[in-house]
Amino acid sequence: MIAKILIDGQVVPMRPQVNIVAHWLGRILVWLLGWTIQCVPFPSDKFVLVGAPHTSNMDFLFLIATSWVLRLKLHWIGKHTLFRAPIGWISKRLGGIPVDRRASFGAVDQIANQFKTTEEFIVVIAPSGTRKHTDHWKSGFYWIASKAEVPIVCAALDYSKKLVDVGMSLWPSDDVHTDMNAIRTFYKGVQGRFPQKQTMIRLREELPK
Repeated sequence: MIAKILIDGQVVPMRPQVNIVAHWLGRILVWLLGWTIQCVPFPSDKFVLVGAPHTSNMDFLFLIATSWVLRLKLHWIGKHTLFRAPIGWISKRLGGIPVDRRASFGAVDQIANQFKTTEEFIVVIAPSGTRKHTDHWKSGFYWIASKAEVPIVCAALDYSKKLVDVGMSLWPSDDVHTDMNAIRTFYKGVQGRFPQKQTMIRLREELPK
């Protein structure tokens, strides 16, 4: 028996972006760990993928395995110095996107521009920004999606159920609080590997002033 995958309809609207060998390696890995992947159809060929809760280095492993199973190439954001010789090519090969914080325009604009110049593009972001408990998510994921005019897709890593649930998407609107309420509803009850380290699901913009 290989990894159990619960799929509602057509999952991947774009061409497979990961080869069949990686696909089966992902399925075997998920099966060995005893996890299940659940996924609904994606709304677009381009989107910001939110990975939460983020409380352990294992989270990255499960997201990578999930992307292999679904044959998706994920991109991630890294400081530009990580992409210098002699090892910079490895970071790029693994889907890294260099962001120069010294640039006159910020990381949000840099990544939004990547979306606008690419036909198929998925960037994964852990909005907590840390594996420790904090009182809010970083809002970069939301403003990247808003500026790039692409949807946000939420992936929940629920250790209590051993389930990766890629189960909700939304297009950013003019009402940040309403959008975040939908995201909070999706993640309600989801437990990370270390629940005590989970970050509160709210943006800095929603904090009391």
